[in-house]
Amino acid sequence: MSTVSKSARRIMELSRGVRAHSAAATANGTAIRMGSNGLEVPNDPIIPFIAGDGTGPDIWNASVRVFDAAVEKAYKGERKIVWKKVLAGEEAFRKTNEWLPEETLQAFRDYLVGIKGPLTTPLGGGIRSLNVALRQELDLYVCHRPVRYFKGVPSPVKKPELVDMNIFRENTEDIYAGIEFMNGSDEAKQVLALLEKLGVSKKVRFPESSSFGIKPISKEGTTRIVRAAIEYAIEFNRPGVTLVNKGNIMKFTEGSFAKWGFELATSPEFRDKCVTERESWILGNRDDGVEDPVQNAKLLEPGYDMMTDAQQDAAVQEVNDVINSIYATHGNGKYKKMVLVRGVIADIALQQVLTRPDDFSVVCCPNLNGDYLSDALAAQVGGIGIAPGSNENLVTGHAIFEATHGTAPKYAGQDKVNPSSVLLSGNMMLNYMGWNEAADLILNGISSAIEAKRVTYDFERMMEGATKLKCSEFADEVISRM
Repeated sequence: MSTVSKSARRIMELSRGVRAHSAAATANGTAIRMGSNGLEVPNDPIIPFIAGDGTGPDIWNASVRVFDAAVEKAYKGERKIVWKKVLAGEEAFRKTNEWLPEETLQAFRDYLVGIKGPLTTPLGGGIRSLNVALRQELDLYVCHRPVRYFKGVPSPVKKPELVDMNIFRENTEDIYAGIEFMNGSDEAKQVLALLEKLGVSKKVRFPESSSFGIKPISKEGTTRIVRAAIEYAIEFNRPGVTLVNKGNIMKFTEGSFAKWGFELATSPEFRDKCVTERESWILGNRDDGVEDPVQNAKLLEPGYDMMTDAQQDAAVQEVNDVINSIYATHGNGKYKKMVLVRGVIADIALQQVLTRPDDFSVVCCPNLNGDYLSDALAAQVGGIGIAPGSNENLVTGHAIFEATHGTAPKYAGQDKVNPSSVLLSGNMMLNYMGWNEAADLILNGISSAIEAKRVTYDFERMMEGATKLKCSEFADEVISRM
């Protein structure tokens, strides 16, 4: 593994491995750079920010005070973030007639690390989603969504404290590629003609009124997101990686996502650190004294006796291959200390994260599955108003941290909404930069404020004996409790 890749892995959440350095600074701050050993963060980094639409300005004005206070308290003036405002969304459109100006993209390219509030999705044609556009333009292929419970947060489930997961969502492919053709259009007719040529047009129930979408999932895109998930699990001592997919139906797209993920996990790159779930069953049977490969295969496949001869032979061969190739390195219980990589079908995963959340640690999935899962999990620990997120390219070092909720325009300008999504995204950003002491102060302040039941309206209305605070007042509370 390259030094750059290793460093990128280390700076993802609680890393202590990236050290801020003194750089030749200007009055306007210094750009973060990606060096041969990972991110090079000066003491006065320039961080582009987008305040956001709707409630975005309220949230940003509260959050930036918390960020600055945490940095000041942690480093006593030796470090300071130089904030650089850039435009996107409604404000950009009003001022430049563009939803996402090139100057904004260039700022994120130049300064590597940035943060943003919620953005409006423009109506009509053109850009479908500003968030998706930013991810695709900068190739931010990792969407990292940590989901954890804060004591005292109201939850609809009985044991929300069991939820402690990190979602790694592929960020650039799947249906979010935006390749769609409206029904009745010339393009849709061409797609239908192609399906007729391929002999599958009869599978389209109502061809004349059907719209069509393309779902690209590549081996390269899959490999780099699965690598990020496995490296994270190894670095932070997480027990397993779950590949959530709908491969039982979409066999060549999501099925390939799981297949390529397992291939990476069992490749020389990770062979000494990982074990697949089926391998663990075979190794466990052998550890329990089952030496006969046929008997091991019967334990591996409960329906063994109803299989065809060819299927039985394949099961026995799988057992022999595992025992012969990795029993010496993974057997005798050694595999239990390795990262367990397993696959779970998406619909079952959505059920099990509710009923058995402690079975999940690091979750890796294609784009759409990750969208569903991250929001469903956020609901268990307080909702997306308290859910942080990052979009990262672990090769170039580019990263944008963001609120994961919408703009809530009906509350705009009321100083009312919960700023925790941006606050926690800032916590992730500071950890990414290696400024862990400041990041910890933000986390401590939020946790303490919630536990003391001094919260914004969304939590106050569901917590007995809570004190309702404005958005800005909650920021003051967090700062006072650092």
